[in-house]
Amino acid sequence: MRNQLDQLKGMTKVVADTGDIDAIKRYKPVDATTNPSLILKAAELPAYKALLSEALEYGRQSYDDVNIQTKLACDWLAVAIGKEIQGVVPGVVSTEVDARLSFNTKGTVIKARRLCELYRQQGADSNRLLIKIASTWEGIKAAEILEQEGIRCNLTLLFSFAQARACAEAGVYLVSPFVGRILDWHKQSEGRDYVGAEDPGVVSVSRIFNYYKQHGYKTIVMGASFRNTGEIRELAGCDCLTIGPSLLEELENTEQPLEQKLYAEKPVSDDPRLTLDEMTFRWFMNEDAMATEKLAEGIRNFTKDQVKLEQLIARQL
Repeated sequence: MRNQLDQLKGMTKVVADTGDIDAIKRYKPVDATTNPSLILKAAELPAYKALLSEALEYGRQSYDDVNIQTKLACDWLAVAIGKEIQGVVPGVVSTEVDARLSFNTKGTVIKARRLCELYRQQGADSNRLLIKIASTWEGIKAAEILEQEGIRCNLTLLFSFAQARACAEAGVYLVSPFVGRILDWHKQSEGRDYVGAEDPGVVSVSRIFNYYKQHGYKTIVMGASFRNTGEIRELAGCDCLTIGPSLLEELENTEQPLEQKLYAEKPVSDDPRLTLDEMTFRWFMNEDAMATEKLAEGIRNFTKDQVKLEQLIARQL
């Protein structure tokens, strides 16, 4: 019998949630995603020492101001790691915009264009790049502009149905609903655990997937942030799932049959199609304590790791 990772790859596009080239080579995903936390970890790996040196040199050549040098070196490193990953996976790589721009539509658009240009400067394939943006109202509006320019986007830190609806209406290429972080909030809030199909993160992603398919949206649904393989098994059949190395290993070492749970051609949804204006979006988010808190927490945490990366680079400039 084939292991569950191989079975899953027959139902769902498997994406590696890591910047570790060795892990990507081992598990052979189609695509890969990165974020500031993963770039920070990668920057400390011996395998990326040469790329870090290149980033530092790029920063030094650009401006005399060390703060500007640092930001430029960070962008160069994120793109260089993305380029390395493109050499290993056949599909797309997601590179994230600075989380501090999460409430700045114009700044996000400028940074996204900058990252695309750096991919081209480094000889990487900008057509195999997804720009990763937090699913704030401002981020969604930035993605709408970028998609119209042909720059495909991955909307991350997505916790609510309102965010999912707004992303679909904006024509976003891909969304990343965070399964495990939704579970974390409910476990802490309600003092109980969840398993299987009752997992609130699984319920959320299943609802989004079925809504998109029911109403003919082209936006890809990529479940993310998993806490256990049970969540992954419950979402077998989803467009994409981005999975960390430890859970990929667990799936690879499991040989029981894997049942497909989601079917694009047979969606089960009774949610009416709805276009949200800014006021309605913000109201729905206000009414969803979990989504509001986890979105804010995610932006803060990505910012912390971005700052740590900048401090690591600044010390070496």
